[in-house]
Amino acid sequence: MQVILLEKITNLGGLGDVVRVKDGFARNFLIPKGKAQRATPENLAAFELRRGELEKAQAEALAAAQARGAEVDGLTIQLMRRAGVDGRLFGSVTTYDIADALTAMGHALERSAVRLPQGPLKVIGDHDVAIALHGDVVVHVKVSVLGEGEGGAQ
Repeated sequence: MQVILLEKITNLGGLGDVVRVKDGFARNFLIPKGKAQRATPENLAAFELRRGELEKAQAEALAAAQARGAEVDGLTIQLMRRAGVDGRLFGSVTTYDIADALTAMGHALERSAVRLPQGPLKVIGDHDVAIALHGDVVVHVKVSVLGEGEGGAQ
């Protein structure tokens, strides 16, 4: 299915690009979330009339994300978890835990913004974690996982 992108989408295209995507991706995600619309001649004409306001809204969203990124960049989060003698956690630290800790610090964000490419954190120590606030704004925070109890590893 061909769609017109109404905002920049990472690894897909920018505002106004006409791209071919799988039908399910368009029907279930892009169109319902307002990120794209079907590429028909009528929709292309309507998009060209709205292009200015969409570019302005995208620039405002980018500026807001950059401002939030300046506040969050370089923060350190400390999380206590039970660990064994060898420093391995009983369980793990997930995107949900990191998003909750940042929200508790006054920086509300969705857990989908937290990027853990190697999966959940499973060992004690300091870990650099990327936070994607916008397609063009990625900041880094340090997550310090501290051990408690069970064998005295800290």
